[in-house]
Amino acid sequence: MTDSADSPSFRLAYVPGVTPAKWARIWQERLPDTPLTLLQVTPAEASDVLRDGSADAAFVRLPVDRTVFSAIPLYTETTVVVVPKDHLITAAEEITLDDLADEVVLHPLDDVLGWEQLPGEPAFERPVTTEDAIELVAANIGVLVVPQSLARLHHRRDLTYRTVVDAPQSDVALSWPEDATTELVEDFIGIVRGRTVNSTRGRTPQAPAKERQPGRAQSGGAPRKSAGGRAGGAKSGGAKSGGGRRGTGGGKPRRRS
Repeated sequence: MTDSADSPSFRLAYVPGVTPAKWARIWQERLPDTPLTLLQVTPAEASDVLRDGSADAAFVRLPVDRTVFSAIPLYTETTVVVVPKDHLITAAEEITLDDLADEVVLHPLDDVLGWEQLPGEPAFERPVTTEDAIELVAANIGVLVVPQSLARLHHRRDLTYRTVVDAPQSDVALSWPEDATTELVEDFIGIVRGRTVNSTRGRTPQAPAKERQPGRAQSGGAPRKSAGGRAGGAKSGGAKSGGGRRGTGGGKPRRRS
């Protein structure tokens, strides 16, 4: 999205748990004249801000509607269970869903794992947000299974987490409206994919080599090539001619110019 032709800007939304700082820093280095605005949204809001044009692109959790949005999967998150530090689960580094059979497993309304069957015992009611669920874990009401980034985002000193090896996982992707793949969106895709600043997909590529060669030839490129050819000839053929002159002995010296 651009505010105007004279003052372009780029708006990037991201869901909780995603850290866009690295990509934002590269953007500022490469396009210092194009401001990048970060907008944190809930997973439910991510599609809305892309549809209504409030954001040009967004870091989202899959799935997205592929009939409307393009998406580049970036990484899959580890799933963990958040528990009090003195919980029995902390005795192991990794657990399975069966280990949660006797636990009250909280299921917030903003859950991003898309459970087919929630493990353990259901709570009396569902917390509204993941942050609310974290508070209930701290109060020993239950445990919470979330992507690791969300456990880190809502870190508390009295809580910890362990990997759940067979739980559903969350895939993070860069997404944007398919019919709004602007030049700025292409720029950001290049940054996320690790393209260099001189990539041919960039919007300000260097002039093709064929266009630059004539200028170099006129400024001395061709004479260097010719001189190199003569030097090569002198090296390979000069020895023969020199040997001939030494062999005749009486040859007249060449006139110096």
